[in-house]
Amino acid sequence: MIVAMQEKATEEQIDAVIDALVESGVNVHRTTGASQTILAAVGPTASLDPHKFELLTGVLYVHRISSPYKLAGRAFRPEGTVVEFSNGVKVGGERVAVMAGPCSIENHEQIFETAARVKAAGGTFLRGGAYKPRSSPYAFQGMGIPGLKLLREAADAHGLLTVSEVMEISQIEPMLPYIDCYQVGARSRCCSSAASRPPSKSCCSRANTSWPAATTT
Repeated sequence: MIVAMQEKATEEQIDAVIDALVESGVNVHRTTGASQTILAAVGPTASLDPHKFELLTGVLYVHRISSPYKLAGRAFRPEGTVVEFSNGVKVGGERVAVMAGPCSIENHEQIFETAARVKAAGGTFLRGGAYKPRSSPYAFQGMGIPGLKLLREAADAHGLLTVSEVMEISQIEPMLPYIDCYQVGARSRCCSSAASRPPSKSCCSRANTSWPAATTT
């Protein structure tokens, strides 16, 4: 359930609505945009009467939603999500953030030449895959951590951020020193346990946001 506050709603009015929602047995996620505050009630909302909250001072409207992506939907974040990284680069803002690089990191020459070209083309992220599972155990499986070290070195040499795909939970922590953004593929996003486990707080330190916002799909 979404509670949209009036543009001129005071902090006291917003807090009163939050308290009323919490007392009703739900968790509240607040987002404040340029002109409006939106409160998302998450939990057992089926038994709640939206009209009860519409009568509270400062409330503009209450909307019940049934979609499973409440926190990512436009109803909760009408202004969109903007992720700001440590060097000031923003993803989701007015400018397009270009992320480019090889499907698989193969060697020093390849990734450094790619980094130079990405920078020259106006890109802000160097992308490279370090874990490439194959059907055959004899096929190239990716360079792993050594590949991520090359990715980090090449990106730093050209003033770029890094992004690489995480395939499973065990890779999250070891990848952290070398990447700025986790890439979660469409298949993993739907099926993998890596997409359902938030990393430790240190994993969110490079980007000024929380998991999973600093991921790409």
